[in-house]
Amino acid sequence: QVQLVESGGGLVQAGGSLRLSCAASGRIFSINTMAWYRQTPGKQRELVAHITTGGNTNYADSVKGRFTISRDNAKNTAYLQMDSLRPEDTAVYYCNANIVEITSWRTRDYWGQGTQVTVSS
Repeated sequence: QVQLVESGGGLVQAGGSLRLSCAASGRIFSINTMAWYRQTPGKQRELVAHITTGGNTNYADSVKGRFTISRDNAKNTAYLQMDSLRPEDTAVYYCNANIVEITSWRTRDYWGQGTQVTVSS
């Protein structure tokens, strides 16, 4: 069993910052890519940022220069530093990780439960 637990969401004024964390635990052999997605009501979940095991990153155009994804492989944790937040960044943010499981040796995508980020104008 593998779990992803997110933390760090909340309410912030426009121009402010938040830092999200995503900790993976359980029967993990290794973690390949980790990513953050977000979703607003009535819209599809969209990719915000993505990071490989080696630290290569890519970002949605809407967050480039404002958000930074990072990871601590020793802690099986990913982070999303969000600066210069805008009201349009308001969404539920989800962590995603591509994980190789111990024992089964299967590779599966796991999702966190989501954390609400609200940016007021």
